[in-house]
Amino acid sequence: MEKNIEITKPILTVNKCKFIVWLFIITIIMFFAAFTSAYLVRRAEGSWTEFDIPSIFYYSTGVLVLSSIFMHLGFKSAQKDNFGNLKLFISITFVSGLVFLAMQYIGWTQLQSQGVYLKGNPAESFYYVLTGLHGFHLVTGLFVLFFSFMEAFKMNIHSKNLIRIEVCATYWHFLDILWVYLFLFLLFFR
Repeated sequence: MEKNIEITKPILTVNKCKFIVWLFIITIIMFFAAFTSAYLVRRAEGSWTEFDIPSIFYYSTGVLVLSSIFMHLGFKSAQKDNFGNLKLFISITFVSGLVFLAMQYIGWTQLQSQGVYLKGNPAESFYYVLTGLHGFHLVTGLFVLFFSFMEAFKMNIHSKNLIRIEVCATYWHFLDILWVYLFLFLLFFR
C-alpha cells in the first residue's frame, strides 16, 4: 500500500505595508520621470530662462542626506532594542525634515528676490513645481515618521517587530534619493 505524500510549496507573501510603500514609491518615480521628461522636452523648445539656484538649496540637500543617516541609525537602534536612541534618531530625522522644508521656503523667497516666479518662464514654473511636489511628498514622509515615533514611544517598534520602522526608513531614504536626483537634475539642466 502506497502512501500519498503531498509536498506543499511555501506560499510567498509580502507584507502589505511594504507592498503599499513600494507601490507608492514606484508611482512617485513614474510621476517624477514624466515631469523631468516634460522639463527636457520643453527646455529643448527654447525661450528658457536660466537663473542661479540659491545656495541654501545646497545646504538643504546636506540636511536631507544627514537625515537619512539618522534614520538609518534609528533603524539600527530598533534592531538592537535601544529604545532611547531609536526615539532620539527618529526625532532628529523629523526635525531635519522640518529644517529642510524651512530651507526650501527660504530658497523660494530667494528665487523671488531674483525675479523668479511660479508664473513666469516655463523654466521658473518647472523649478517651483518639481521642488514643491517633492516638498509635498516630504510632508507625507514626516507623517510616516511621526507615526513611527509614536509607535516607538509605545514600544511597538523593537527587534521582533521592525515592519513599521522598515517602511518608514524605506520611504524616507527614497525621498532623500529623489531630492538628490532632482537637485542634480535641476542643477545640470538649467
